[in-house]
Amino acid sequence: MENIKVVIWGFGAMGQGMADMLLSKKGVEIVGVCDINKNIVDKKLSVVMNQEINHDVFILDDMDRILESTKPDVVLLCTDSFVEGAYPKIKKIVEHKINVITTAEEMTYPFESHPELSKKMNDLAKANGVTILGSGINPGFVMDLLVLQLTGAMSSVSHIDVKRVNSLSPFGPAVMDEQGVGYTLKRYHERIEKNELAGHVGFNQSVHMIFKGLGLKATKFEQQMEPILTNVDRKSKYASAPKGTLAGINMTSQGYLGDDLFLKMDHPQQIEPQLEGIHTGDYIDIYGSPEIHMSIKPEIDGGIGTIAICVNMIPHVINAKPGLKTMIDLPIPRAILGDMREMIDTFDQ
Repeated sequence: MENIKVVIWGFGAMGQGMADMLLSKKGVEIVGVCDINKNIVDKKLSVVMNQEINHDVFILDDMDRILESTKPDVVLLCTDSFVEGAYPKIKKIVEHKINVITTAEEMTYPFESHPELSKKMNDLAKANGVTILGSGINPGFVMDLLVLQLTGAMSSVSHIDVKRVNSLSPFGPAVMDEQGVGYTLKRYHERIEKNELAGHVGFNQSVHMIFKGLGLKATKFEQQMEPILTNVDRKSKYASAPKGTLAGINMTSQGYLGDDLFLKMDHPQQIEPQLEGIHTGDYIDIYGSPEIHMSIKPEIDGGIGTIAICVNMIPHVINAKPGLKTMIDLPIPRAILGDMREMIDTFDQ
C-alpha cells in the first residue's frame, strides 16, 4: 500500500507543527503545502522546516494546483476558527473528493450554530464519498470528548463542571487577536461593543456536543467574557502584553436542562501565565453515580495537543463513512506509534 498522502493548508504555528509530526511518522507522506505567506511561498518544505525530507515539496499559494496534481487522501486545514471562513475551503477540498480535518473551532460541532451550512457540508461530503471532521485540543477533546468518555463509567449524571486553565503561548497570531492579547482595556471594550472580539471559540460547540453525546437537548446556552489584565510584561513567540494590557481572556459558559444548570464551563487562557504564578491544569468534576473528579496538572499542552489530535485522527477519517462528522462519531483518538497505513481498513476501500 502506498503512503497516506497529506496536504497541509495553512502553514502557521499549527500547520508547521503538524508537518513536523507527520515527518516523524511511518506510512504517511506530505505531498503538498499551501500558504499565502510571501516569506515561505515557493520555498522548499525542507528549507522552511530546516530538516532533510525524503519527499520534498514546494510551498505554493495555489490550492487548486496542489489538489489536482497531488490527489491526497486528506487535507489538514489550519486557516480559520469560524464555519463561514472555513466553508469555502472545505467545499473546494470536498469537491476534489478529498477528506478534510480542520482546526476551525466552530467546525467541531457546527450543527447548532450553523445548521444550514452543516447540512450543505454533510450532503456535499456524502455526494463525493469523503469525510469532514473538525477537531483540536479544545474544542474537540479536553472540555467535551474527554468529559463524555468519563461519563461512560457512570450510571447517572446530575451535573458537570469543567475547567481548563491554559497557556495561549503556543498559538499563532490569529488566536492572539481573538483573545485580545496586548490590547488596552479601552480597545478591548471598543471591540466588544462592535462584536469583533471572539475570545475562546468553541463553548457553543463543546456544550452542545456534550448534551448530544448524553442523549439530551440543551434548553439554554449562555457564555460570558472578561479580560485578564497583566501586572507584568509578558511576551510569547507570537505576541506580547505589556504591563496593564490584556494577557488573555477568561471565558465562562453554562448549559441548561429545563430551568436547571446542568453544565458549567470555566476557561481562563493567557500567554505566559507562570509569570504571575498561575498554574495551568484541566479539571473535570462529574456529579452522579459514581462521582468522578479528574485533574491533569499542568494542562494538556494546547499546541502539541491540537497538532496531535488532528494527525492521529487521519486514519479514522479515511475509514469513516462519508459525511460531516464530530469527535463523538469516530473512534477515540490515540497516539499512532506504528505504520499509519496499518490502521486503514482496506476491506472497506
